Parts: sequence; C-alpha cells; structure tokens
Amino acid sequence: MTGPNGDGRRGWQPKLVALDIDGTLFANVPATGQVTEEVAPAVREAIRRAAEAGAHVVLSTGRSTFGITRVWDQLGLPIDGSGPVHTVASNGSVVFSYPPVEVLSTVTFDASRLVRLLLQEVPEAAVAVEEIGVGYRLNRPFPDGEITGEMTIQSVDELVAEPVTRVIIRDPHSSEEEFVALAEKLGLQGTNYFIGWTAWLDLAPDGVSKASALAEVCQRLGVAQSDVLAIGDGRNDTEMLRWAGRGVAMGQAPLEVQEAADDVTETVHNDGVAFELARWF
Repeated sequence: MTGPNGDGRRGWQPKLVALDIDGTLFANVPATGQVTEEVAPAVREAIRRAAEAGAHVVLSTGRSTFGITRVWDQLGLPIDGSGPVHTVASNGSVVFSYPPVEVLSTVTFDASRLVRLLLQEVPEAAVAVEEIGVGYRLNRPFPDGEITGEMTIQSVDELVAEPVTRVIIRDPHSSEEEFVALAEKLGLQGTNYFIGWTAWLDLAPDGVSKASALAEVCQRLGVAQSDVLAIGDGRNDTEMLRWAGRGVAMGQAPLEVQEAADDVTETVHNDGVAFELARWF
C-alpha cells in the first residue's frame, strides 16, 4: 500500500490500529525474557490521539488474558463512553473485550502428540498450558517473570489430557537458533507455531494466528482489512503484518519480520509506534 514517497494512499487513515505489546509497546530488557512493563509517554500519547480520532485500537499479542488488562489500564483505554476495547490474545486463540473481560471466542486443539514429540528432543523443557483469565498449568516452573497469573504444577499427561488454546515449550538451556532448527526438523504438522525471543516455542491451533483473530475483530467492528494498520516486532507478528492493509515492523525486529512488513519504523527504544502513528494521526 505504501506509495513512492512512503506516505501511503492519498487521504488514507487507519480505522483499526493493531498493536503487539512486548517489543512494540514494552521494551525488552537485554539478555532476559522480561520487558519494562511501561509504555513510553510519547507512545501512550500517540495511541490516545488515534483513539480520539475514532480509530479502534486493538492489542494483538501472544500474552494470555491475565497479562493484558493492565496494559489497557496503562494506556488509559477505553476512552469514557466509547465502549469496550477488543483484544487478540494468545497469538489469536482467544479474543476478548474489556472492561470487563468478556471472552468472545476461543479456539482449542489437541496438543498431546506434539508435546510428547517435543519432549523427546528437549526432555528438560518446561511446558505450560493456558488457563484463560487465570494463569497457567505447567510441569515445572518457568524463569521468574516470564509468565504471569496463577500457576498450578501438574504432570505432562494432565496438562494435555484435554484440548487447549495454547502451549508454551521453554528450555532455558537451549538457544533461539536451536529451537528454530528443532521446529523445522519436526515439521509440527497440525499446528501453528511461533519461535520467541529465545528458546521459547508457542503452539497454537492450525490456521490460528493474530491475523485470523484480527479478521474476526474486523468483522465484529465493521472494519475492512485494507483499513487496518498493524505494528509488531516478533515472528508471531508476520502473518498479521502481511494481512493488514499496512503492516509495520519495529526497527529491532528480525530481518524475516521486517521483510514481511510494508515498512519499518524506529525501534521500541526510539518510540517506533509513536513515529508511525504520527504519520496518520
């Protein structure tokens, strides 16, 4: 959609702004799996301007429901009288509105075979399955601060006994590159998967992504795909960036994510979201 001067279509303004959280609104703390949990003032003000101009702001994230509502509160959204905001959670497996939290849709899958297959390759990995609005059930603790909510320890058999919305495989002793190679080696047929910033593998139902969930949100709100601006930084954002009318990668995003986007903005440390939104609002 971007024109020769990088200004896009003449007179175009996004009607829906889809924003990733970690690495897009929140800066990553170097060499850790944690983020600052704070939106820069310039970014917060830019998002507020978009909302006041009538755009639907949608958080679109790999986070679970439990870890998102406080982000809305920090942004000061929704604006009084504008009705609840919509959220794409768990990489598209969950869509909910807020406030209050009302789960609008979920997609589940049987992860038992894939989890056991992965554990044959990384037997010491931690496994977590999402409990919507509560936290996680897991076979062993994750590094501090990486997941939030109520934690319940169970056996792997108990974790995958029923269909789930999301599974996280985390091995603190492996690297991001090793997990990329592992996913390619196994193929992971029958699921959608996303490699995180480190040895972190998210499993989601086949065909489910931030893009598929945003399509549902657009249908609910009466917004055309071509009127969506999406901004993200991770591999789990690539489908969303390709799908949106305008997809923008953060400046620090991996090359493959940047290549999936229409454009690249500044890094999260340089308020990339504010830089992009200032072009339209």
